Order: sequence, then structure tokens, then C-alpha cells
Amino acid sequence: MVIKQVKVVLLTGGSSGIGAATARLLAEAGITVYAGSRRGTVEKPAPRIIPVQLDVNDETSLKSTVERIVSEQGHLDAVVCNAGNGIYGPVEGATDEELRYQFETCFFGSFKTIQACLPVFRRQGFGRIVTVTSVMAILQLPFQGFYSAAKAALLSLSESLSMELKGTGIECCSVLPGDVATGFTAARKFTVAAQDPGSPYRERMDRNLKKIEKDELGGMTPDVIGKAIRKQLMRKHMAIRVIPRIDYGAVGFLVRILPERGKLWLLDLLYS
Repeated sequence: MVIKQVKVVLLTGGSSGIGAATARLLAEAGITVYAGSRRGTVEKPAPRIIPVQLDVNDETSLKSTVERIVSEQGHLDAVVCNAGNGIYGPVEGATDEELRYQFETCFFGSFKTIQACLPVFRRQGFGRIVTVTSVMAILQLPFQGFYSAAKAALLSLSESLSMELKGTGIECCSVLPGDVATGFTAARKFTVAAQDPGSPYRERMDRNLKKIEKDELGGMTPDVIGKAIRKQLMRKHMAIRVIPRIDYGAVGFLVRILPERGKLWLLDLLYS
């Protein structure tokens, strides 16, 4: 069986923010969306959106969800790995547990989700894998090194996988959002070191956090990212890497041509 059009999608992190916007936009295009989240709810229930209680860190939960979709729909055409979280703080003084917290959902959760879907895609001879990473995968910021590292790892995984899957009918695309106004800002966690009033980074962290929160809260709407994801899923062939909105795309271009020392100097000037 070779499916040539995306009709059924598994979406992680689908309860709110980018996930909820993507689910709605895909459903409006006639696509059935299984919107997975730990809560198993969606912001605005709608036809073609099926809320699913799903933990991307639990392989059993992932396997049963994929099996359910195939049983109910007969196929699964695409997966959008959107579940994520954020932890803020300096590298110095961070603990293993804090770093694992960041990687567990953003990287390993996406990895496990992809692993759960690949056998279905391979049997079908068709499948689409979209990973929602971040411009911070290529544009590192101070005090968000854990988030940048996790998203950079996911970006690298997706692009390596795209080469491994050549000729199978399975394609990979990474979507790299910039600042998006969602509940992510309020949900951000902080390392113990970041909460230390006597931290040698205290003054710089305070300035940095004020800047990034302002940028996030004034950022683009989740619909911008949702539309970029929908566009890729509906194309004949997906792009390997997509940076939504022209200004962030220009930043992505500059990152590729600027010397690393110059790039880091500029980012430090802006965010420290």
C-alpha cells in the first residue's frame, strides 16, 4: 500500500499552543488529527481532532496509540513531533537531572515517537515525519544552552534520518520556530543555580530573561507555525528544513555566513 496524500496524522504536544493551532489547521484541511498530550485534551475541540492521552516518554503509551490509529483508520500517514519543554539557567552549577529533564521530552520523546511510527510508515511505503525544533538549534542564546542543545540534537537527528530513509517513501522535515506567543513562557522551569540570588550571573540573567520573555510574549502567533507545518505535509515533497516567517529566515541565512565568533559576539551583545 502506497499512500500519496496525508489524511491521518499523529501530533504530540497537541493540547495547546503550537500543537493546538496545528491540529485545528490540519483538521480544517480535511485531515484527521490524533492530538496527543499528557492531559489528553485540546483547547478547542473540533471535528477531525481526536484527543489522545499520550506520554512521549512512555514507549508503551506510544505503541498503543499508534496501534489504535492504524486499527481505527487503516493507516497513519504522518507524525508531527511537537511536544517540548524548557529549563533556564547557566551551564555552571547545573545538575544531571536538570539537563535530563530538558532532553527527556524535547529529544528522547521525539526519538521514541519517531521509532514508534517508522515500522508503520515502512510497511506502507509512505510516511511524513515533522519535528518542531527551534531557531535556537542554530542560534544559541546564553542561559538557554540546555534548550538549544536539545533542539540542535533533534535537528541533527532529523536530517541524518532523512538520508537514511532515502528511497523508502518516508520523508523528514524540521520546522524551526522563532519567538511564538504561547504558554511556553509561563511554563518555563528554572535550574537551582538560576534561582540563587548570589549567583555571579545574577545581573546578566535578569537582563537576559527580561529580553527573551518580551520577545516571546510579543512573538508570532502559533498559527504561523501551524500553517508552515500544514504546507509541508500537503506538498509533494517536504523541505528538509523550514524557518517560518521571512525575518527569521533571514536570521537563519546570516547564521550560515557569519563567522562563529562574530555570531556569538552579536548574540551576547543582544541578550546579555
